[in-house]
Amino acid sequence: MAKAGEGAPPAIVWNEKERRFETEDKEAFLQYHLRDVTVENSRKTVMDMVHTFVPRSKRGMGLASLLCSAAFDHAQRHSLIVIPTCSYISDTFLPRHPAWKSIVYDEYPKSCM
Repeated sequence: MAKAGEGAPPAIVWNEKERRFETEDKEAFLQYHLRDVTVENSRKTVMDMVHTFVPRSKRGMGLASLLCSAAFDHAQRHSLIVIPTCSYISDTFLPRHPAWKSIVYDEYPKSCM
């Protein structure tokens, strides 16, 4: 979310090679891993969202939420199931955006972080 008087929020880009979503300046990012799991006797690819980082200088702008929204949107468009290993995603983002829980793999152990 942009602060009053500021322009549009920064664009979030998908860096497929690095397996992350990031701001254009690459300072804030959401890192993920792809892996296969068995769900109801069939193999599915899951997007394990392992880490979200926003530098102190950019906190409070809603960047973590923008990164998560981009990653969840990508997962949904590509028929991926999400494992929210990152504690920000499991403890903050998902409770604030419960509609995304429909694509969360709930048989995976929760992060202990």
